[in-house]
Amino acid sequence: MAVRILHTNDFHGALDERRQMRLASLRGDADLYFDTGDSIKSGNLAVPLWPEAVWPKLEALNCTASVLGNRETHILESAFRLKLQGSRHPILCGNLRLRDGSRPLPGTFETLVGDVRIGVLAVMVPMVTEKMATQAASHYLWDPPIPCAQELAAELRGRVDLLIALTHVGYAQDVKLAQACPQIDLILGGHSHTVLENPLKEGHTWICQGGSHGRFAGAYEWDEIAHNLTGGHLEPLQ
Repeated sequence: MAVRILHTNDFHGALDERRQMRLASLRGDADLYFDTGDSIKSGNLAVPLWPEAVWPKLEALNCTASVLGNRETHILESAFRLKLQGSRHPILCGNLRLRDGSRPLPGTFETLVGDVRIGVLAVMVPMVTEKMATQAASHYLWDPPIPCAQELAAELRGRVDLLIALTHVGYAQDVKLAQACPQIDLILGGHSHTVLENPLKEGHTWICQGGSHGRFAGAYEWDEIAHNLTGGHLEPLQ
């Protein structure tokens, strides 16, 4: 069975009505739609005055799940909540935690497409770590993404047919993640704004990323019988 996947990353507030209409057309042919962060317009330390316009657009597109980007985070709890206000789809981040060790967002997501069991894990670039002086002022801390992804992959791999990582760590780190965690079948990345016109394979793992600012969306096809990515390219949105 083929699983068709739509992917976007790093909109930076550029998901306008024209791009939304184009994505809606592509979404009609896709089983799953994932976004990998920095979709909102507000910057890292900005505090939005009203709900971000991208959230209802992603809801209308039936976004399956997304990972936090650095734009969607803040060191203050109140500002962090304001940035996510209005979101309806599952937003994931496995390496974000509170000081007591609890996780404010899920790190994994599971779904079915036909009889194909799909597991999703999500990690992002660390914004504030225990080693940084700024950690004293932050409500949140970030763990290293690759070891976290390895733990989440070990948790999911035995019960899914297709394991996808949603990442907002940049292409160079995606390559390192693929090398460190070959259990992952597909990495949908963001953060470095890398334009991969076709998926690139590192060991067992395929890596995909589609630039930034709504220039492209990725359309990919996973063949479960072959257990391999059999199709994939970028579709222009401009």
